[in-house]
Amino acid sequence: MASGAGGHPGRTVHLRQDEPRTLLTGWFSFPDGEATAGDVLALHRVEDVLRRSGPAYDVAWSPGFRPGGLHLEDVRPERYGRLVFVCGPLHGPQIERLHRRFAHCVRIAVGVSVIDPGSPAVTGFHRVLARDAPAAEPALDLAAGAPALPARPVVGVVLTHGQHEYGPARRHDVVAREVTAWLHGRDCARLELETRLDTRDWRLCATPAQLQSVLARLDLVVTDRLHGMVLALRAGTPALAVDPVAGGAKVTAQARACGWPALVPAERLATAELDRWWDWCLTSGRAAARRRGDAFAADAGRDSAEGLPAVLRPPPAG
Repeated sequence: MASGAGGHPGRTVHLRQDEPRTLLTGWFSFPDGEATAGDVLALHRVEDVLRRSGPAYDVAWSPGFRPGGLHLEDVRPERYGRLVFVCGPLHGPQIERLHRRFAHCVRIAVGVSVIDPGSPAVTGFHRVLARDAPAAEPALDLAAGAPALPARPVVGVVLTHGQHEYGPARRHDVVAREVTAWLHGRDCARLELETRLDTRDWRLCATPAQLQSVLARLDLVVTDRLHGMVLALRAGTPALAVDPVAGGAKVTAQARACGWPALVPAERLATAELDRWWDWCLTSGRAAARRRGDAFAADAGRDSAEGLPAVLRPPPAG
């Protein structure tokens, strides 16, 4: 079977409306594969081209990634006349099985990496439009030209499972479970953060300045930690705080000291309450957090450290 290493950037192949249906596949289709952001964007680029050129198509998804989608093992091969494999390396038994199962189809690979041109995973395709292949000029990855995406909120998540000093009033595990389940349903980019510093672990910040630089670039912080809230506000970023102690403890006290309203007590932890403060934080809360951060810098003398010199003075003689 003929295999081409290149392809023609910008060229659209127009197919007749009455031609057979096309099945789009990739590593995002295999149960033991994985869906990367680059793979899915490459798929979006191919879908954009096909929508403009007209042929009907379906996408086969991994059941682990899209449980409600069309899954490769459920596909009836006889429904399709073409199979397109999108993105990733052309290598391995999964792709070789595709060739056998869809032997009756015209099989095309696009935006892929060719490592061994003689591999059955490669030679099984009628046409390979590669992004890179031995002795071939590389082509731009498909993800680069995918349709533009709307921005999503970037949310830092700062939670604790500790603080056992609160004894039976602890609701930390319940709070963490319910908050993370709620966040899973929000359309946002989540970034798990730690206020703990570590000079040995590259995954953690080593200095307060490093953590503050991260917090300042976020749209929102969701936290059940006192310092998760205070440091977010210090950086001018709104914080949706949950007090994980029944009856309220230091998070509630600090929210009051900061004059910060976006606080949910453990007893009132519910989706509607979280949704309400989420909406406020991403609208009016943005300006409120900036004002609070400015106030921290201007009113540093309001904290208890100012009383320290008097306490440290030696008592009068005699």
